Amino acid sequence: MLTQAQESLIAATAPVVAEHLDAITQRFYPLMFDRYPEVEPLFNQAHQADGGQPRVLAAAVLAYVQLRQNPERVRETLATVVSKHVSLNIQPDQYPIVGECLMAAIGEVLGDAVTPEIADAWGALYGELAGLLIELEEQRYRTFEHQPGGWRGPREFRIADIRQESAVIRSFVLEPTDGGPVADHAPGQYIGVRLLIDGEPVHRHYSLSAMPNGRSYRISVKREVNGTASRHLHDAMAVGDTLALLPPAGDMTLVEGDEPLLLASGGVGQTPMLPIARQALAQGRRVVYLHAALDAEHHAFADELETLAAEHPEHLTSVAIHERGEAAEHTGRVDRDLLARYLPEGARCYFVGPQGFMSAIDRALGMLGVPNERRHYEHFGPSRPLDAA
Repeated sequence: MLTQAQESLIAATAPVVAEHLDAITQRFYPLMFDRYPEVEPLFNQAHQADGGQPRVLAAAVLAYVQLRQNPERVRETLATVVSKHVSLNIQPDQYPIVGECLMAAIGEVLGDAVTPEIADAWGALYGELAGLLIELEEQRYRTFEHQPGGWRGPREFRIADIRQESAVIRSFVLEPTDGGPVADHAPGQYIGVRLLIDGEPVHRHYSLSAMPNGRSYRISVKREVNGTASRHLHDAMAVGDTLALLPPAGDMTLVEGDEPLLLASGGVGQTPMLPIARQALAQGRRVVYLHAALDAEHHAFADELETLAAEHPEHLTSVAIHERGEAAEHTGRVDRDLLARYLPEGARCYFVGPQGFMSAIDRALGMLGVPNERRHYEHFGPSRPLDAA
């Protein structure tokens, strides 16, 4: 617990730290990777290069400073961080590494302005934040471990089946090598994947694209031209090969109720939408499913959606939007007019896709009167504001 003097120092210096927070976090990651190279595989280097990961850290620290007197809001704000940490199997002994390097980065950026007293105050603040994250993560680990088919830490799975879903998206059905059951996940969640590439561990998150069945998980991965993990999965892995999985996580899950749903996805953003649609349809809810793809060749899961529409003809409206070609109901992009045409009255809306896609959807839904609390989205990678460049 911070002393009153430390509280006063935090309050007095928070504006200065906030002003320089981007520079601090940009310096923090290279410093940490230099001092502790063993933690580097936990991070997607593409998100380091484009600044996404440093911005997330900066936002989390700033949010904690602003909200720490409101425990309920803090826990809500940290939920996304906790989910990502659980899917990476982050452990308590890794937090001192972050604390040491974060304080070193603050010292380097702010220089002599960081007195020993100020350093102690911010160190205590970080310790408080770390303690809360450790507590929340342990709750998740323990809960998952003790449910049927659950486990703790990495668990080995084998590729039981591979299916090409589109020109660039491939599905992998994964079964545990120990032959045991696998715990259910909530439709919409993702799972942590640990690969071994050229002898080095690589961690990624991939959405679970099928409903839970107690026997296996399915991930559907887009092959990115410069994607280390996705190229390895597509080009080097075959049926029978193994990888490690960590507990499912993620908070973009179906809110219970009977209101209709609008599900909008772009490209590989469709992967969490499929199980959400199946869950909602099984509950008898109306679902409008909009999917945007480059063209028919890049439109994944078209046959799966046709089957789903045949099973639920009165509840599912499935609409394809392609940028080119004539195979879809609409040619172009998802815009306000198209959303207005298909948006059910009182709908709860879920949307996932590239940053620009989600920003456009969010703005359009806002203009159409859909309140913030009925708009749900998730980033594939570090979370950031939808109006971010």
